[in-house]
Amino acid sequence: MHLLMHDKVPLAFLMASSHCRLMFILESTRTHPSTFILKGIPGLETSHFWIAFPFCIMYCIALLGNLTILLVIKSEPSLHLPMYYFLCMLAIIDMVLTTTTVPKALSIFWFQSHEICFHCCLVQIFFIHGFSILESGVLLAMAFDRYVAICKPLHYTTILTNSVIAKIGLAILVRGIGMMTPLMCMLGNLHFCGTNIVSHSYCEHMAVAKLACGYIITNNIYGLTVAIVVVFSDCMFIIISYVLILRVVIGLSSKQALLKSFGTCGSHICIILMFFTPALFSFYAERWGQHIPIHLHILIADLYLLVPPMLNPIIYGMKTKQIREQVLRLFCQKGT
Repeated sequence: MHLLMHDKVPLAFLMASSHCRLMFILESTRTHPSTFILKGIPGLETSHFWIAFPFCIMYCIALLGNLTILLVIKSEPSLHLPMYYFLCMLAIIDMVLTTTTVPKALSIFWFQSHEICFHCCLVQIFFIHGFSILESGVLLAMAFDRYVAICKPLHYTTILTNSVIAKIGLAILVRGIGMMTPLMCMLGNLHFCGTNIVSHSYCEHMAVAKLACGYIITNNIYGLTVAIVVVFSDCMFIIISYVLILRVVIGLSSKQALLKSFGTCGSHICIILMFFTPALFSFYAERWGQHIPIHLHILIADLYLLVPPMLNPIIYGMKTKQIREQVLRLFCQKGT
C-alpha cells in the first residue's frame, strides 16, 4: 500500500507536468491574436456618435423594406413567378449583409465596443464577402430572367421552371461557398505577430491580411482572382443580356410595351450600378488607393453594404406595379 502511494505521486506529477508543457506549446504556437480592435472610421472618431444615427435609420429601412418584400411575395400567389423568387433571394442576402456589419458598427460608434474576437472576425469576413458573391450571382440571374421574359416571352414558363430556379439558386450558393472556403483557410493559417488594430468598422479580408507577418501575396492573388472571376464575368454576362434585350425592345411596335420594358430593365440597371460601383471602388482603394483619404474609403465601404440593401426594395417596390399595389393594400388593411 505504501509502495502504491509512492508510485501514484510521481505519476500524478508527470501528468500535471505534461499538461503544463502541452498548454505552453499550444500558447507558443498560437499564430493569431485572441481579439482584433476595429477603429470604426479613422479620422472621424469625434463624429462617430452622430454618424451612427443615419446608419441606424438606413439599417431599419433596409430591414423593414426587405421584410415587406418577402411578406408581400409570400402572401400573394400572383407574385409566385421567377422574377419575384429572385427578388426574394436578393432581399434575404441584403438582410444578411447589413445585419453582419451594421450592429457591430453601431456598437463601435455609440458604445466604444471596438473589440471583436478572432473567430468572430473570420465569420464576419465569410458572410460579407461570401454574400457579396451571392448577390452578384442573383443580379446575374435576374438579368437572365429579364432576357428570357422580353426576348423569349412565349417560352418563359417552360425555360424558368421552379426546378430550374432552384438549381440556379443552388449553383449561386455553391459558387459563393466554394470561393470563400480557400480564402478562410488561408486567413486562418496566417501568422499575426504585430498590431491587432484594424483600420475599418468591420473585418475586411485585405484589412485583416495586412496585419499578418510575412508575405500575403497568396491572399492578394486569390482575392484578386475571385474579384475578377465574379465581378467582371458577371458584369460581362449582364451587359450581354441587356444588349440583347435592347435590340428586342427597340424593335417593339407598341409604345406601351416599350415603356414597360424600359421601366423594368431601368430599375434593374440602377440596382446593378449601385452594387458594383462602390464594390469596385472599395476593392481598388483597399489594394492601390494609398492616395485616397482613409475616412472616405472606409465610409464608402460601409455605405456599399448599407445603401443597396436599403434602396433595392424601394426601387422594386416603386417600379413594380404588382408589389406596389400589394404593399398599399397591406398597409390600408392594417390602417382599417
